[in-house]
Amino acid sequence: MLPAVAQAQDAPSLAGFGDAIHHWRNVHGDKYPRHAPDEVAKIADTLLLYQRVDGGWKENEDPARILDADTHARFAEEAKKTGGSFDNRNIYTQLDYLATAWAITGNARYRDGSLRGLQFTLAQQIASCGGWPHTVPARESYYPHITIADDVTAGVLGTLRKVLDERARYAFVDAATLARVRDAVTRGDDCLLRLQVRQGDRLAGWVGQYDATTLQPAQGRKFELPSITGQETVGVVRYLMSIPSPSPEVIAAVDGAVDWLRRVELKGWRIETFDAPPEQFRYHGTDKDRRLVADPNASTWARFHDLADNSAVLADREGRRLARYEDVTRERRTGYEWYGSWPRALLKTEYPRWRAALGGGR
Repeated sequence: MLPAVAQAQDAPSLAGFGDAIHHWRNVHGDKYPRHAPDEVAKIADTLLLYQRVDGGWKENEDPARILDADTHARFAEEAKKTGGSFDNRNIYTQLDYLATAWAITGNARYRDGSLRGLQFTLAQQIASCGGWPHTVPARESYYPHITIADDVTAGVLGTLRKVLDERARYAFVDAATLARVRDAVTRGDDCLLRLQVRQGDRLAGWVGQYDATTLQPAQGRKFELPSITGQETVGVVRYLMSIPSPSPEVIAAVDGAVDWLRRVELKGWRIETFDAPPEQFRYHGTDKDRRLVADPNASTWARFHDLADNSAVLADREGRRLARYEDVTRERRTGYEWYGSWPRALLKTEYPRWRAALGGGR
C-alpha cells in the first residue's frame, strides 16, 4: 500500500547533492549520461546501490549518473564495505531523498534504505559532545574530529529534525528510533552551543573541527588551520534559526555569531576571476585564476579567521600559514574558496526576518 503522502510529494530536488556532483565532475568531467531529476525511482535505485552494508555512503558520487554494467558491478562490491563520510553534505542527504522516494512510490526498499542510513547516522554521534565526525572509519587524522566544516553537524541535525517534524514522510520510523533521534538532537544542539568560540566576553563563530576529547579547535586538512570559519558559521546559524521556540541560549548564540560576522566583513575588497593558461591539477583543471582586488563598493569574507584577532587565515598544502592571497598557489586559489559572500543573505534578509518573528529587532 502506498504511503498516505504519496500523492502530495513532488520529485525531490537534487540540490542537496550539489557538492557531490561538483566534486565528481572536477575529476571526471561532465560528459556522462544522467537520469532526469523526475526519474525518482532510478535515482533512488542508484542510491541503494551506492549504500554500504551498514547504512553509510561513500562521498562525492553523482546519484543521477547512469551506470554501465562494469560500474554497476564495482559498486555492488563497494557496497560490501562498512562506514561512510558525512563530508560534502553526505549521508543525511541520501537518507532524506530515499524517504521522499518511499513517500512517492511506496517501494519498501527505499524506506528500508532510508532507515538504515538513519540508524548509521545515529550510531556515529560522538559521545563526548554530540557532534558528528567527518568520516568513519578514520583514514586521516582529522576524520574523528567533531566536524562543523561542510555543514556536517548542522546538516545532520537539520535532517534529524525533519525526521521528528515531518511525520507523514518519515512514518516508517518506529517509536524507539524516534526517541533516539530526539535525544541526538538535544545532545547535538547542546554541543553546538558549547563549541561556539568566545573572544573575551563576546561570542564569535565556530571552528571547522574540534578535538573529540578536549573539545579544542583542531586541524583539518593541512591547509585548514584551526580557525573560525566564516562559511560554516553561516550554516550553523541557519540551523539554529530553524529551531522552533528557540531558548535564550540559542538566541544569544545566533546574535553573537551574527555580530561576529558583521565585525569580520572585509569592506573594500573582492575576489576577481580572470582568464589564465589551462592547467590540470590532481583534483581539478582550470583555465582561470583569482586575485584579491581593492574595490570601495565591494566587500567579502574570509573562509577562515584567526581565533584571537580575526585576521584572514590562509595556508598552503604543507600547512604553512601565508600572509597574502597571492602567496597561495594557483592550485589552491582556484580549487578552494578562501573568500566568499556566504553571510550576505543571512545578514541582509534572513536574520532580520528571524529577529522580527521573535518579536524584537536588533
